[in-house]
Amino acid sequence: MGTTKLEIRNSKLASDQRKPLKDFTDLNAWKLARELRKKVYEVTRKSPSDEKHVLTSQVRRAALSVTANIAEGFGRFSYQENMPFCRLASGSAFEVRDHLTTALDAGYLNQQDWREMDALAQRAIQVLNGYIRSTRALQKPKDTS
Repeated sequence: MGTTKLEIRNSKLASDQRKPLKDFTDLNAWKLARELRKKVYEVTRKSPSDEKHVLTSQVRRAALSVTANIAEGFGRFSYQENMPFCRLASGSAFEVRDHLTTALDAGYLNQQDWREMDALAQRAIQVLNGYIRSTRALQKPKDTS
């Protein structure tokens, strides 16, 4: 069996790492976003019942969107197709941060949990932005002069 274009692209993305990226679960951005998603689900279990269909639902969907968009973008055929999903994931991480701030302001989230989750979201955004930059650099033609 021959190597697919997706496998070639993903091996290029991992060229500076120890092992090739074979799956979206190998991406550090996805791993951080997963931790954020797990923490969001953990703390929202304690939300008041009247918030279950409002703020709780919104922050959970935003957290799901981060990991889902990273995964979907990774599975796309080209760099150009991957980038919109990465940008959506980044936007969703910012949305999570805003919802968490709302939960803090409403007294549904304590300061320590908010700080931990906000830092995790910011780190996920930072790593995702690095992934976007490195992916964009791979799609640019190399200057041979």
